[in-house]
Amino acid sequence: MVLTDKQLIDNLKAGKYLPVYLVTGEENYYIDIISDYFENNVIDESFRDFDLTVVYGRDVTMHSVVSLAQQFPMMSPVRLVLVKEAQDIETKQWELLPKYLESPQPQTLLVFCYRHKKLDKRTAAYKAIAKVGGISEHAKLRDYEVSDWIGTYVNQHGFAITQRASMLIAEHIGNDLGKISNELAKVFISLQPGETINEDTIERNIGISKEYNVFELQNAIGRRDVVQCNRIINHFAANPKDNPIQLVLPNLYNYLIKIMIYQQLEDKSQSSAAAALKVNPYFVRDYATAAGNYSLGKLASCINYVNEADLRSKGIRNSGTVTDGEILKELIFKIIH
Repeated sequence: MVLTDKQLIDNLKAGKYLPVYLVTGEENYYIDIISDYFENNVIDESFRDFDLTVVYGRDVTMHSVVSLAQQFPMMSPVRLVLVKEAQDIETKQWELLPKYLESPQPQTLLVFCYRHKKLDKRTAAYKAIAKVGGISEHAKLRDYEVSDWIGTYVNQHGFAITQRASMLIAEHIGNDLGKISNELAKVFISLQPGETINEDTIERNIGISKEYNVFELQNAIGRRDVVQCNRIINHFAANPKDNPIQLVLPNLYNYLIKIMIYQQLEDKSQSSAAAALKVNPYFVRDYATAAGNYSLGKLASCINYVNEADLRSKGIRNSGTVTDGEILKELIFKIIH
């Protein structure tokens, strides 16, 4: 049975238990949430010393895990065996699991938290889990999905957020949902219920400048606003830890690619363009402005400039005397002139 994180936790709250669970994927944020819920809610706190066993894949064999699962609970109605970092269990050992799942201990919940990747669906172990248990898989969000995720997350916590503030966080932090949720926690404690998070809120509580950030740099490039581009890039050069070149270059590359895509769209309506660019419709007008300021040939050159800057930032074609800030200044000059 395939379950979302919400379905799985709702079932646990309702006391609907399965004999085995596989929580897996590249997105650790949801794995942590589900793992923590199992550990802190399934077994009554007073019984955890007796009926909760937490082990790590690097420290156990599948044989020992199965032996733990076969034990009866001592005090609680159910026993929980939680295997963290299950991906560290040797691949061959997973062959022992299907035999146990043919007749699992009915009072045991056996949970595997399998991080960073997915258990191969072709294996007998995966098929056995799918037959009698629950599987919750979590892929990394694509970059263009992060802003919408932030909006939903903020709403779920009783607040609102502007599109630009959401985009600012997404551009600055990327798709690390754990880090995003930690940063938003700092914001939430300073707000009243129902309050709207804007760029000022983000700057005040997270420290992301509302004026000097990659998002504003992209907009300035799109407008070919020389003064604003220079102002932002000089700030970046003076504050390299806040605006590392490793963050700036991938964002600029993706931005330029999207301008090229927009230029070649037959249907440039807001909804169609947003779908093609994989951006919120709110930002389509920014791409339309940029597309009017750059030819396809110029954009191709700009992309080459970004690739060249990336190589130089890694020490290739760079004697070591040119700083990241100087590389960025040169790059922006080439793009907007």
